[in-house]
Amino acid sequence: MSGDDDLPVPGYRLKELDPQILRHPADRAATAALGSIPGIDTIVRRLSEMGYERALRQNLLASAVRLSQQQLPDVYDLHRSAYTTLDLARTPELYLAAFPTSNAVTIGSSDPLVLVHSQLIDQLDAPQQRVVFAHEAAHVLCDHVLYGTVLQIILSMGGSVLNKSLPTALPLMAVKNALLEWSRAAELTSDRVAALVVQDPLLVCRTLLSISAGTAADRLDLGAFLAQADDYGKQSRGLGLRTKLNLELGSTHPLSVRRAHELMAWVKSGDYDRIRDGVYPRRGEEDPDVRAEARAAADHYRERFQGAFKDVAGQAEGAAKTVTDWLNKNLGDR
Repeated sequence: MSGDDDLPVPGYRLKELDPQILRHPADRAATAALGSIPGIDTIVRRLSEMGYERALRQNLLASAVRLSQQQLPDVYDLHRSAYTTLDLARTPELYLAAFPTSNAVTIGSSDPLVLVHSQLIDQLDAPQQRVVFAHEAAHVLCDHVLYGTVLQIILSMGGSVLNKSLPTALPLMAVKNALLEWSRAAELTSDRVAALVVQDPLLVCRTLLSISAGTAADRLDLGAFLAQADDYGKQSRGLGLRTKLNLELGSTHPLSVRRAHELMAWVKSGDYDRIRDGVYPRRGEEDPDVRAEARAAADHYRERFQGAFKDVAGQAEGAAKTVTDWLNKNLGDR
């Protein structure tokens, strides 16, 4: 399989698609909230300057297999076709690593690469793998990779490193929690993009079902899963902010049922059909509707993200210097 033959419709392209039109309101608000935390950009830049991104990349190169036209070409072509559909000029390198969980991740702030777990390839059929690769390509399209890479760096540090200096570890732990909340919001945007790339929102939901249920997924009913997602949407309206945050605490991804609910709500709004049919702003175009939606999203989600990020934002600008000094002292020689 290669080229246009991998796509749902030969020649289907989302030419110069502006990713801003696709952003879930939670993604908009979380990204804005991260940018408003005093000193967050200093921490992000310092972690990168100290070589942690390079070390993370080198670890992948040493512990995973790079796929290509010579290594699992059928899988590689599913990956490559996502970038063709999204009209992205460059296809990141793809790596396969042995992991007993089904997951994939995109890292590299300036030079992205994609890592996919072997369990995911074993568990999903080719159409579902296409969903996963389209989802990862969405992170590149939507500029999720910088914050996503920093999150992976912090997660890779582990508790023993963070506990070296408890007073300064606490602000960094708060940064980690803020990045986790942002990551869960970014996933909702990437599900939208994946649905557009494969031209089948139900296939995205079927993939979420398969990842959640494991080997039993082929004997499960998608309609019942979507009904469960609808029930979740109705019942979650009555949950408090703290309860909602605790449900996903510590996870880089939202609950699969929630993801299915959010995706289908977007489809029902009509935006999916409109964008799929080519009615969308191009990159670089000004769209007043997008700006208005971004403001509305920030207003709607302000309470949620202020609650999630208050431990960091409350540290003011001194927190960035404290964390940076701690990184220099404890981690600078790594």
